[in-house]
Amino acid sequence: MEQSRIRNELYIVEDGEEALNYLLRRGKYEDPASSPKPDLMLLDLNMPKMDGKQLLEQMRADPNLRRIPVVALTTSKQENDIIHTYDLGANSYIVKPVDMDQFVSAIKVLKDYWFQIVVLPPRGE
Repeated sequence: MEQSRIRNELYIVEDGEEALNYLLRRGKYEDPASSPKPDLMLLDLNMPKMDGKQLLEQMRADPNLRRIPVVALTTSKQENDIIHTYDLGANSYIVKPVDMDQFVSAIKVLKDYWFQIVVLPPRGE
């Protein structure tokens, strides 16, 4: 992310359950000042405890979370994973490049698209 020169604040969680707690402001994430709603979520489909598809399904079912743009970032090129992820409401699906230079390039394009071209919905707290 540093090599891609992303200046936006990044909030990183360890697994799907922690991501849901962050989004719903539960436990250590209760304070909106330290746990703001994301402008964009990069979602790993293969997270432990609760996978990305389960998290995405819960996000899209919640009126307070459904407008958060979600980019699935995964190693899977399986057609059924791509279709299912879009059916669950992902805004984009990116297969992680294995090569680090290609990965950095992909993140730069992602940053430019989502933070310079796209008009995002207001966060709403």
